[in-house]
Amino acid sequence: MISRFIAFVFLATATAFAHAAAASAVTIGFSQVGSESEWRVAFSESMKRHAEARHIDLIFSNAENVSERQIAAVTAFIERKVDAIIIAPIIVTGWDGVLKAAKAANIPVFIVDRAVQSDPSLFVTRIAANFNLEGKLAGAWLAQASRGNCQVIELQGTIGSAAALERRRGFLSIASQFPGLQVVRSHSGNFRKEGGKAIIEDIFNSAAGTLKNVCAIYAHNDDMMLGAIEALKARGLQPGRDILTISVDATSEARAAIASGDINASVELKSDTGALVYDVVLGYLAGSRNYPKWVVIPTDLVTRESLARD
Repeated sequence: MISRFIAFVFLATATAFAHAAAASAVTIGFSQVGSESEWRVAFSESMKRHAEARHIDLIFSNAENVSERQIAAVTAFIERKVDAIIIAPIIVTGWDGVLKAAKAANIPVFIVDRAVQSDPSLFVTRIAANFNLEGKLAGAWLAQASRGNCQVIELQGTIGSAAALERRRGFLSIASQFPGLQVVRSHSGNFRKEGGKAIIEDIFNSAAGTLKNVCAIYAHNDDMMLGAIEALKARGLQPGRDILTISVDATSEARAAIASGDINASVELKSDTGALVYDVVLGYLAGSRNYPKWVVIPTDLVTRESLARD
């Protein structure tokens, strides 16, 4: 009888602890841009993996690059009364309404990867790399490699996204210092491999039909550059040799292309940043309030030489 009573007390206590743990579990809604690139997929995997390791109840929503779907997802997070919301915004505009709604519901919002053009008081902080610096690093590398004399094709990311806006501005700020370094064509490939390939194919199929005077291709991400490389090779050109190639992300596939010489350089954008993001979010939920408005993720330039040193 006593043993049964002890077993009952143990079971009741264990159940109570389980309910307490469930009640105290942190629920976070994460609205992701999409799955348009190798980097984006790796970033999503990092966020999911680190959430599981920290026993976070992560509600993951993939907007697939549709802004309306992203706003709807964040609205659903607010209605569900999650503990915090993380947003990787597709574009910088259109966020005021939903951010104000989150603030009214006392749900802290954290912006990751890209940026928003909204009142900074509507979100806790932005955790991201410096896209403008990435553009500058790409421009500086190309200025040195071409001795400041180069006609460039620019493969832009999604129009209106923080990454595309700042990677372009940063690059042009360097190019403007060299009269011979000019972007002669600029088109959006939406950060997709097929987008980069289509742009180069369209140029080949145009009236000019040649890249004779083009010195380099600058792509806002590796996927577009890898697509462009396919188009170049199909026309018998040697990327990295006949035409200089500089991009952003330094994904695993791009690093292999750097090692083979197809990509000359790529500016690193770290994808495994889930731990850093959750450090900030959980720290805030635990009471820390000393975060800057921008937690900067450092970056670097990856070349064949740097790979050999690693």
